[in-house]
Amino acid sequence: MVREFEDRNYWALILGGSTGLGLASAKKLAAHGMNIIVVHRDRKEDLPEIEESFKEIRQQNVSLHTFNVDATRKERREELIAEITTLLGEKGRIRTMVHSISKGNLKSMLGEEPTLSNVDFQLTIDAMAISLYDWTKIVFNARLFAKDARILSFTSEGNIKAWKDYAAVSAAKVALEAITRSIALEFAPKGIRANCIQAGVTVTRSFQMIPGYETLHVHALKRNPFKRLTTPDDVGNAVYLLSKDEASWITGTIIPVNGGEHLK
Repeated sequence: MVREFEDRNYWALILGGSTGLGLASAKKLAAHGMNIIVVHRDRKEDLPEIEESFKEIRQQNVSLHTFNVDATRKERREELIAEITTLLGEKGRIRTMVHSISKGNLKSMLGEEPTLSNVDFQLTIDAMAISLYDWTKIVFNARLFAKDARILSFTSEGNIKAWKDYAAVSAAKVALEAITRSIALEFAPKGIRANCIQAGVTVTRSFQMIPGYETLHVHALKRNPFKRLTTPDDVGNAVYLLSKDEASWITGTIIPVNGGEHLK
């Protein structure tokens, strides 16, 4: 396997990287020689299983540092940046930042209380969209980005389709895409590329929290030309491709990674 990031002192900052798409991205980048920082928020009882997953990254002979904190809190973000600055030293730089924060409210607009509220919308959009800009800005201000940095985040087909109980997350995905386009435009003079990956239906912990996810699962299989669901590894592969030197002319886009699921 080509380890093109090895010996370049490149790091990936994965926000929400203990499971699912974030973890798959971390593993793939590590396999190609990139050092990894994972910021995640998990319960104490889940940590042993998560640590087993992190062992796979360490076996790639790269540096791995993990922080079990809430990446959406301003005060913790500032503390983390100070720690990350020390970790990277004078020469280490963040080549790829992956935003995989899944912290939203899945509630119905009608029906049994509590129904979706204004606050639910605000909290979801802040965590799953605006935090992308917060992290971009604080990493940029700390001068931690590489000169050819890549910012990647995950959207879904909920950006254009209405799913029951998904309204707040759907709004967050639309905001995430808009923020990504603006980052791509305004940070381009600083060498930063920003893209969203629109993953197909993928069985992750977050997906299984969506009410009626079984129905989405069945429909996705019927629609997909390859008759299988997207896997976290499929998405991790795309993150790797967009992190390569050859992907430097791709920015400001929403890229479907779903085996053609969006075609019908």
